[in-house]
Amino acid sequence: MKRIKETVKYGNPILQTLKSKKKQKTGFYSSMFAASHSFNLTDWGNLPIHIVLQIFQYLPLVDRARASSVCRRWNEVFHIPDLWRKFEFELNQPATSYLKSTHPDLIQQIIKRHANHLQYVSFKVDSSTESAEAACDILSQLVNCSIKTLGLISTAKPSFMDVSKAHFVSALTVVFINSKSLSSIKIEDTPVDDPSLKVLVANNSDTLKLLKMSSCPHVSPAGILCVADQCHGLRELALNYHLLSDELLLALSSEKHVNLEHLRIDVVSENPGQTEFHTIKKQSWDALIKHSPKVNIVMYFFLYEEEFDVFFREETPVTHLYFGRAVSKSMLGRIGLNCPRLIELVVCANGLQPLDDELIRIAERCKNLTAMGLGECEVTCRGFIEFVKMCGGRLTQLSIMEEVLIP
Repeated sequence: MKRIKETVKYGNPILQTLKSKKKQKTGFYSSMFAASHSFNLTDWGNLPIHIVLQIFQYLPLVDRARASSVCRRWNEVFHIPDLWRKFEFELNQPATSYLKSTHPDLIQQIIKRHANHLQYVSFKVDSSTESAEAACDILSQLVNCSIKTLGLISTAKPSFMDVSKAHFVSALTVVFINSKSLSSIKIEDTPVDDPSLKVLVANNSDTLKLLKMSSCPHVSPAGILCVADQCHGLRELALNYHLLSDELLLALSSEKHVNLEHLRIDVVSENPGQTEFHTIKKQSWDALIKHSPKVNIVMYFFLYEEEFDVFFREETPVTHLYFGRAVSKSMLGRIGLNCPRLIELVVCANGLQPLDDELIRIAERCKNLTAMGLGECEVTCRGFIEFVKMCGGRLTQLSIMEEVLIP
């Protein structure tokens, strides 16, 4: 009997195999538990730097700063240059804004340790002059920088215009001189002037691709012409109509110049009857289109009805038109006749005269029209149906107020 039991216990190969597998399985779970327990006891400070860096790149600045206090290793990662290529300085006054500002200590730390790492910099200021002056103070300290893009943004009224012109120009010139590879500059609603633009051209003519400087009253047509003459890589330009000239369009059309991609023109009048608007020759527009056939020409109009007389008397290659104030029927009629490249048209107000004929003419002649917006205007239902029949197949955006349609 004993021999039989021993045979059953030890001699059956199937039972031995099952027992062996059970031991292996138990051993596997034990080793997994041990590894997991060991991992839980791992010092987070020993994580590879490239992993911590990747995590930091997804964190907001405040959370990144808190994480940097975990250990010395994480603090070192916090100061790696790759994390400081792009930075937005927010400058707000508690009395005039509910938005938080970049802490002064952090600003000083950036200037001291990371000025030479900054490449994509923007300043966002509220409506107070103090915030704009603080932005200028920071700009003037960026002497060891290699900035590629610079943006000055006023979130409310253009507060940079309230800063002393000398103070602003001096601070901006520091960046223009020390950054030798500026490619994008947004300095709208600022007191930038012709001499500072010359400094920009002297140091960054080979790299400048985008320049937005609408509402810069201290810049003359000669100042912007200097930029176009020297910065042959310029692809995007935004300016006010008073800076636009035949000479500028011809400079942008020269053989040395790359194809222009985007031209934005703001046509603004604050005092009706006191601003005289010049005309641009058709030959100048033709030269630009021949040189840059795919350029988008965007025009924003903020005029009074009596000030539209000089516009669109001849064929104009505009692609996007926005009218922020009332526009006359005759003006819309000229658009239908002389704007064959038109892609988008937005009319905020027109008055109480139905626009049936004008819209139908635009539908007939503007074969590229794909977007239309009508605000305080009037169109008869019959006229609107006719308009939709003619260009509805190509319209991708159509926005009209309910009150626009009349019986």
